[in-house]
Order: sequence, then structure tokens, then C-alpha cells
Amino acid sequence: MNKRRIAVLAASAAAVALPVLAAPAATAAPQQVTTAASHDCHDPGPWGVHTKAVTLRSKPTTKSTALGILYKGHKFSVHSTKGNWVNVTDKTTGVRGWASQNYVYRDVYMCLD
Repeated sequence: MNKRRIAVLAASAAAVALPVLAAPAATAAPQQVTTAASHDCHDPGPWGVHTKAVTLRSKPTTKSTALGILYKGHKFSVHSTKGNWVNVTDKTTGVRGWASQNYVYRDVYMCLD
């Protein structure tokens, strides 16, 4: 019984080790991978709506009049910032107003270099 167990274990070990031993040795130097969308690590990314929707207001305060809603898929342009608020124009609806930077902010790139 012990000889059979040893034979099964040896066959299993050979089956696992054979592909590793048969693989050709790596001879080429690793290549640097660059993508078309590479970004500088220190530059902030594009602005985006990071929630389903955000209310556009007449002034940079939550107590001001609501002018419209900026939805996640809409394109928008940023005119200025004031404290925790961003003055934007929704390119889909044409509404200009203030949005909280809790929901509208720039993407941050993570670089591992």
C-alpha cells in the first residue's frame, strides 16, 4: 500500500512540475507598456459627476434656489470654484449654476512609478 501511495504522489508531482520544466526560458527583456490614455501623475483628471445627480443652485450655498439638475451622464464645463462649490454649465440642458464638490470633482490618477 505504501508503494502505491508513493507512486501516485510521484506521478502527481511530475504532472505538476512537467509544464514548468518544459517551458522555454525567458530571453526577451520586459517591454515598457504605454497606453494612449496615459496621464501625468501630478495633473488632475477630468471633472465628473460622481453620483446619480446633483442639484445646480443659484449661489454656492445649499439654501439658495435650485436651478436644475446635473445628471451623471451629462457633459458640462467648469467656469470657477469657490470653497467647496463649482460653477458649471450643463451642456445638455444649458443650465448654469453651482454644484457641490462633494458630488462633482476631478478624477485623481494613481501612478505606481
